[in-house]
Amino acid sequence: MAYFTYFDTVSYVYSYAGDDSSTFEENCAGAAAVLEKYHRLFDIYHEYSGVTNLKTLNDNAGGAALEVDPELIDFLVYARGMYDTTDGKMNVMMGSVLSIWHDLRTAAGDDPASARIPTDEELQTAGEHTDISALEIDEENCTVRISDPDASIDVGALGKGYATEMAARWLEADGAFGYVLNVGGNIRIVGTKPDGSGWVTGVKDPANTEQFAVKLMLTDTSCVTSGSYERYYTVDGVRYHHIIDEATLFPADYYSSLTVVIKDSALADALSTALFCMPYEDGA
Repeated sequence: MAYFTYFDTVSYVYSYAGDDSSTFEENCAGAAAVLEKYHRLFDIYHEYSGVTNLKTLNDNAGGAALEVDPELIDFLVYARGMYDTTDGKMNVMMGSVLSIWHDLRTAAGDDPASARIPTDEELQTAGEHTDISALEIDEENCTVRISDPDASIDVGALGKGYATEMAARWLEADGAFGYVLNVGGNIRIVGTKPDGSGWVTGVKDPANTEQFAVKLMLTDTSCVTSGSYERYYTVDGVRYHHIIDEATLFPADYYSSLTVVIKDSALADALSTALFCMPYEDGA
């Protein structure tokens, strides 16, 4: 097993393939390099020398188009496609709204007595700057521009799953088999165990996170859960979690936990967020 700290979480790489230590270390290093690259590209809080990342784009909102890495172009094109697929429920241009909730949740953690929820005016004003059309992508010239100076990108609903999928595809292309990536709870399995069997993956019980609500036996797939029980804060006895419904600009209140099992980890991440913000009938 090897572990890393990208996307503000702990990530693990497990292998049951029986590789020698040198092969395992090489595979882990390759997967880690992919995760690190996307961690830097998707960071909205820090800049890195020689990298035009999401923080750079957000800081430049309303300005000229910026040249970015082809990998970031590919991701943003994918994200825009997921917006269409989910009828806008998975929208990477929700940054203006998400930052309000994030800042209030952080402040509540520092001083619970001062915890509050956003005002309607704050949310309505921020909600006017979430139009996906403000994200201008020029694939031919490899540039990106945010046309609205008050808009910003936030890929928390998709970035980790996308990076996990890219790391898994690197392992597959390298011939690795029998590996499991656990990137902050996003599970992506490459192949099977040597005997052809799968891995038992537990889905936490949101009412008691020390227990599992269900256990799944999985091979060569991904498993992503969106839940209301890990990132939240409390105001007047009411919990407000981090998954915000674009229709209400408030935390979605359809489920406590929702899990998607599908091979593509990026798609699983996008769908788990989108479905969490839909009634069951619409999601089905």
